[in-house]
Amino acid sequence: MLTALDHHTLLVFWVQLLVIYSAARALGALARRLNLPSVVGELGAGLVLGPSVFGVVWPGGFDWFLPSGSHAEVQSAMLLAVSWFSAAFLLVVAGYETDLDLIRRLGRAAVLVTIGSLLVPLVGGIVAGWSMPETFYGEIDGESPSRLVFTLFIAVSVAVSALAVVAKILGDLGLMRRDVGQITIAVGMANDVIGWIILGVIAGLAASGELSAVRIAFTVIGLGGFLVFAMVFGQRAVDVALRSARREGRNVAGALTVTVGTMFLFGVVTQALGVEAVLGSFVAGVILARSRYQQIESQHIVEDLTGVLFAPLFFATAGLRLDLSLLRGTALLWAVILLVVALVLKFVGAYAGARLAGLTGREGVVLGAGLNARGALEIIIATVGLSLGVFNQTAFTIIVMIPIVTSLLASVGLRLSSRNLEGSVAERERLAREEALDRNLLIRNNRILLPSVIEDNSIVAAQIVNFAWPEELAATVMAVRSNGHGPNLEVLENVLYGRELEVELLDDVDISEAAARIVAQSKLGYGVIAVGAVSDPGHGEFVSPLVDELLKASDLPVVIVRKARNLPGRLPRAFAQALVPVVASPSSRAAQELAANLSSRLGTQLMLSHVVFREKELADIGGFLERFRSPIPAAESEVAARVLAQAHALAVETSANADTEIRFASLPAIEIVDQAEEIDADLIVLGAHLRRLDDGRPSLGPNVEHVLEHAFQTVVVVVMPDGRPDQAPSVAVAEGQPADT
Repeated sequence: MLTALDHHTLLVFWVQLLVIYSAARALGALARRLNLPSVVGELGAGLVLGPSVFGVVWPGGFDWFLPSGSHAEVQSAMLLAVSWFSAAFLLVVAGYETDLDLIRRLGRAAVLVTIGSLLVPLVGGIVAGWSMPETFYGEIDGESPSRLVFTLFIAVSVAVSALAVVAKILGDLGLMRRDVGQITIAVGMANDVIGWIILGVIAGLAASGELSAVRIAFTVIGLGGFLVFAMVFGQRAVDVALRSARREGRNVAGALTVTVGTMFLFGVVTQALGVEAVLGSFVAGVILARSRYQQIESQHIVEDLTGVLFAPLFFATAGLRLDLSLLRGTALLWAVILLVVALVLKFVGAYAGARLAGLTGREGVVLGAGLNARGALEIIIATVGLSLGVFNQTAFTIIVMIPIVTSLLASVGLRLSSRNLEGSVAERERLAREEALDRNLLIRNNRILLPSVIEDNSIVAAQIVNFAWPEELAATVMAVRSNGHGPNLEVLENVLYGRELEVELLDDVDISEAAARIVAQSKLGYGVIAVGAVSDPGHGEFVSPLVDELLKASDLPVVIVRKARNLPGRLPRAFAQALVPVVASPSSRAAQELAANLSSRLGTQLMLSHVVFREKELADIGGFLERFRSPIPAAESEVAARVLAQAHALAVETSANADTEIRFASLPAIEIVDQAEEIDADLIVLGAHLRRLDDGRPSLGPNVEHVLEHAFQTVVVVVMPDGRPDQAPSVAVAEGQPADT
């Protein structure tokens, strides 16, 4: 039954939250001003507000703020509940950033660093704990605990790392996506898992006086079963829930509901297994981030809220437990000894494991520094030891001091050791690709949707997509068939070989229903729709009826592909030369991304061309009228140069081969077709601004439609949705210059 809290208890609780949060945010901001991770200031806030500073400077105020009388238990429970809730969100965010595929590729290093970083300080902790005098022992049922139990508590408290603290520091320093950052996260996760298991074993030993094989087996087997179940069946359940949440399109509230519900469920399971609920939260974050139906907006909300609210509360609350006044004489000596054991041996073990795994000495130093961060688990070990009577208050203070000091030093050490850390060539290339994908309008890290009706054009569309989009992205082919006839799926599967491929058949459905089902599918986490146009446009029909329907309803970019007129087979032999008309618009920018990625992959030579509109003049007879021609306005020339400069910069950034040219014409569409013939292009890639005709049908504009009808080359048209934000650098368009092709 719920018990009502009195007015004073609630007042103190709200004051605690206000003061802790304000101090954590203020000192976190100060730490960033000093080029330190914000976690340094947040931990420092707890130290300042605890008995070591606040309790000494103003004892009366401190007793009111953190009461020690009859209200102490209730006030402490309320504050710690907030701390645990905050830690759960912190671990969800850490799970978001954990790349299991990358960790798998780095598996040998993760295993060796885990062994070294745990085993070496554990041995040192056993030696130190066995040597400590009984003045640090507590009482269990009126008797001192056994030396073995006390030693094991000391050893595990100095050996393990704190995943939440490690993740926060890496995030503050921008190291989460680095190889060394992912290894640190993997090792931190292993530290946490092993630490919780050892804590369960020694806690049972302290409580019962004997080792319980049944309890150990239950925890280890149960945790292993949970991880397997979560990664297989849990992933499927989360996928179903997130898919249901976004079946009608963007639904951030639904995605957040699934996120929080999964966090709570997994937390309940791990807590029931004898491992803390925060580990379940971490696994929940990993699974949520891996789902193809995840909505990035909901992920960003959780990340922002955690960084602004939950992380400061968690780290500041951890610092409240430290009472430095107890550390004097022998206690201070042993505090220094244990701190040295924790710092030095953790570093040595991690460094040795890294070097055995073939990592560089610099990476070994980063791992040794990062894994020295400790936090919640060590504080919990100290709390459990105190509550069971293994530790007295002095030993408890020593153990609580270790994670605070080591985390502060780890923050500084990580910043210094990771400064100008280049990493391998492969890592730098991966990071550059990820950064480019984040900036792109079209080529992004989302699944690809390929509706297929007209076989030949669909095959070329699949080829374009396969070369332009990263190989690791999955694709879905939706084949529209009538009376058993439809696109040859075997050819499409061969073109897309190497990708995770899903095939869905739409049998005997009309165009409207097929389009509706394709649009409904596109809302489930896709980034682009790539579709074939009609083979021989004419009579006002420049794209297929299906494409017309998709353009009406889809809020995704649509890539329309029409294969070359003179192509004898299903696939072009190569895209050796591509013409890319360039203007200042989002669709043109997206087309440039596609062409640049093709060039980077295939070596295609790009001609980036900007056509400056000139009004038609009288024919020049024998050069007589040349003197009367109006000069090219400087503004138009400047705009053209800037547009091409930005397009060329994108090509250089993508490692594409590109030349630029400014041309002048009264009819840009005719100029584009003529230029394609002049340079012997086999591909034209251009953006289109979607227009609506009087009857509501979509139109790509006269220029694009002319190119589709008259160009013999393969033509790729990129149409961006009206509501998509323009993330590309903007360029002012000169008066009279068309804003799109």
